[in-house]
Amino acid sequence: MGCRKFIAVATLAFFGGEFPLVTMAQQAGVPQTAPAIRATTELVLVNVVARDKKGNLVRDLKREDFTVLEDGQKQQVSSFDFENIDEMALVGQTTPVATGSAAEAGPANASGPSAAVVDARDRRLILLFFDFSAMDTDQIDRAVDSAKKYVDSRMQPADMIAVVSLATNMHLDLDFTDNKAKILSVLRAYNSGSGQGFDSGGTGSSEGAAETSGAFTADDTDFNTFSADRKLLALQSLVQAVGKLSQKKSLIYFSNGISQSGVDNQSALRAATAAAVKANVAIYPLDVRGLQALPGGGEAQNASLHGQSAYTGASVLNDLNSNAASQDTLSTLAADTGGKAFFDSNDFTGVFSQVQKDTSAYYILGYTSSNHAKDGRFRHIKVVLNRSDLKLEYRAGYYAGRDFEHSNRNDREQQLQDELAAELPATDVAVYAGASYFRRDDSHYFLAVSLVVPGSQIPFVQEKDKDSATLDIAGVVLEGGKFQVGQLRDTVKLAVDSTQQVRRKNVQYNTSFVLAPGSYHLKFVVRENRTGRMGTFETDVQVPDLRKVPLRNSSVVLSSLRVPATGKNKATNPLVGDQTELVPNVAHVFTQDQHLYLQFEVYDAAKRKNLMPVALPPPATGTSAAAPVNASPAKPAGDSIRVLTSVEFLQGDVKVYESKPIVATELTVPQRKAVVFQLDLPLQALKPGYYTCQVNIIDDVAGNYAFPRWAMLIKEPATAPPMTKF
Repeated sequence: MGCRKFIAVATLAFFGGEFPLVTMAQQAGVPQTAPAIRATTELVLVNVVARDKKGNLVRDLKREDFTVLEDGQKQQVSSFDFENIDEMALVGQTTPVATGSAAEAGPANASGPSAAVVDARDRRLILLFFDFSAMDTDQIDRAVDSAKKYVDSRMQPADMIAVVSLATNMHLDLDFTDNKAKILSVLRAYNSGSGQGFDSGGTGSSEGAAETSGAFTADDTDFNTFSADRKLLALQSLVQAVGKLSQKKSLIYFSNGISQSGVDNQSALRAATAAAVKANVAIYPLDVRGLQALPGGGEAQNASLHGQSAYTGASVLNDLNSNAASQDTLSTLAADTGGKAFFDSNDFTGVFSQVQKDTSAYYILGYTSSNHAKDGRFRHIKVVLNRSDLKLEYRAGYYAGRDFEHSNRNDREQQLQDELAAELPATDVAVYAGASYFRRDDSHYFLAVSLVVPGSQIPFVQEKDKDSATLDIAGVVLEGGKFQVGQLRDTVKLAVDSTQQVRRKNVQYNTSFVLAPGSYHLKFVVRENRTGRMGTFETDVQVPDLRKVPLRNSSVVLSSLRVPATGKNKATNPLVGDQTELVPNVAHVFTQDQHLYLQFEVYDAAKRKNLMPVALPPPATGTSAAAPVNASPAKPAGDSIRVLTSVEFLQGDVKVYESKPIVATELTVPQRKAVVFQLDLPLQALKPGYYTCQVNIIDDVAGNYAFPRWAMLIKEPATAPPMTKF
């Protein structure tokens, strides 16, 4: 709907300054975060299988027998372990579940957590991953039957199996267990309807395509790219979920191939292999298509081909190239993770034998790389043994992590989008927010949003004569928590003469949306662009339908600061008037030497005809002064309104202060049928402490009233030096 479109104009405030869109001042309401010292380390794990000249496993090697080189540089082996799975004793154990399992990969079908939890040491951890998203009926049956035969006849006591499937969504159907009955029960539940049959789409050319009586051949290149990314991202998510287990994990990937679209899928492929190496997962892809016959005219169940390719041999060449391309990605997954791919065979038992062979006995070497650069480059690993009569098997290397400094523009944008979609918020940067609404017409409301970040958390760098920093801000507005109706993406550049004052103040970013009445979920991500630290704030906001309430009023905005109005939304922003803009105080914390500015609007005030002139009370003096915007001293006879307002402060049930009533007798903004109230209350007469502030609003003609209230804190004046304007 058009009324739900996003309209955003932003201003940024460092409370008290004079930038065109930026001001800064000390804000008493937002706590400053104390500095923290953090240290992180990443352990690189290398699985090593040692064999003698006859191919027998060697089980008596020690830590000092190994030397690990990374890019030619010797590394200090900090951890050493030997997994001897063949000699694992399983007497008296029933239905164990490995700790740190794949439960994060997706929702489990079984209800309730498993009771028995054991260590995964000396266990063979195997994940059966069925990619049903593009399989046909025969392929599903072959894949599931091969897994059943393995469980029935070849599964060993040390084997622990987890079962995961991908169709419309990815599901963890069974956690790690050695209970054959449970595993077979899950496998029997799979049927030919589990697949989606999403074949690879066409490229827009009819030559060599099957005759379907269509008017044209669609170009499904974008779909093919998305489909490949979806499979690779599912693999990445799965291997990350089992990364808590230090033991080697073997993932048997039942697939009918992954066809990449040029370089478009390279980033997803690299991310999947890097995640697998980091999680110590070896991928064993199995092409469930088996050994294929590729006749020139196509298979018997397919329609005849367009064009001449069936007669020139081009169709056979195209089929061979397509088949090889879809297997190439699977081969890469195996080679880069230390697994092995199985192609062009109708005997699927080989993959299970290979997994058991590769994980019968192996050494786990762990080291912390001496190269601390997070540049995302490939690091070559070489393991040297002090015995020349043995052969070692290990993966060739790994991709280093990539920090914010080495990430490119696309990676940084993706980071923001990933954080917006994440269920757990980022908390490295403190973010506070507040929202208020104003009516534009019966079906459109102006939602003003303010984001606050403590200045102490923004690292500045010296550029020429000024200290500078940048903030990336992204946000979404979800109607009902599901449907996106608004979004925000902005980069804010900060430049100040000195960061000393900034660090004791707060940066406030103001933006707005135009929305229809309803329930909304707001989520914002703020990232400072020197270290890449991020913070998230999300909240639910209710935009009311004022047509359904007796007294129609906007939110009450509290502020301690007015700044020169800037930006493109000066004409439509209710917080802008007389070339100044009211900066909302999100925390509702003030000091005695400040003024409390309140602004709100009343809509559709009732009118009474043939009234005598109404004399307004004299302007308030002393500790408060307030008046409706553009209010006149008297209203002549004729159509008239009468709206009264006052402000009172309470501590508990005791009223400690009440301002004199203000009366409005005419509309301030006739086109919006609004009366705008702006109140200015000096706070020096109020003692420091917590208060309940209440605004009394009365429509005297209609007999309607409202009493919005909120908590606020008044503090003693800060002893800091006077505020410096930038």
